[in-house]
Amino acid sequence: MTYAGTAENDLRNIWDNHGLSIALAILFIISWGGQMFFQWHEFINDSIDHGEIPNTDKFIPAFWAATFENWQSEFLQLFTFVVLSAVLIHRGSANSKDTTEDIQRTLQRIERRLSAMEDRYRR
Repeated sequence: MTYAGTAENDLRNIWDNHGLSIALAILFIISWGGQMFFQWHEFINDSIDHGEIPNTDKFIPAFWAATFENWQSEFLQLFTFVVLSAVLIHRGSANSKDTTEDIQRTLQRIERRLSAMEDRYRR
């Protein structure tokens, strides 16, 4: 077992083991940075329209308020989707839970196949 590796192997292991988290973190930072950029420009324009000098003292609380409103909306949407997906059924969807009848039919089909296989091997 080799514990020492090259820097390239170490970086590849990090990407292989944590690629999804890294990609989502990068997308999060890019989207949050985009929100900050566009909200800052909107804040500047609003301040100028009202004859005020734009400063970060007023921008930062507005930015956090907009961020939390956005997150609240997203978490509410995700929570609703998860709860409804767990409770409600959409026939044919791979994400919906199986009904008791579906499970019974599947078990009976498996039992028939196993019985047929047993019969073949006994001969």
